[in-house]
Amino acid sequence: MTARLPSRPVRDPDPVRNTAYWERIDRMVAAAPPLSDRQRRTIRAVFSSSIVPCTREAA
Repeated sequence: MTARLPSRPVRDPDPVRNTAYWERIDRMVAAAPPLSDRQRRTIRAVFSSSIVPCTREAA
């Protein structure tokens, strides 16, 4: 069984299926090639530009 961070959301109420889900995610992440510096910059730019404070009051 893979050690998981406690902050991960529960994706399935069944603990066995939830554990299997996160183990599958861990395997995919481990198999993926590392990101290039350009890819990291692009991802950071996308997420940093999406955090824009709202100046309008909600209706």
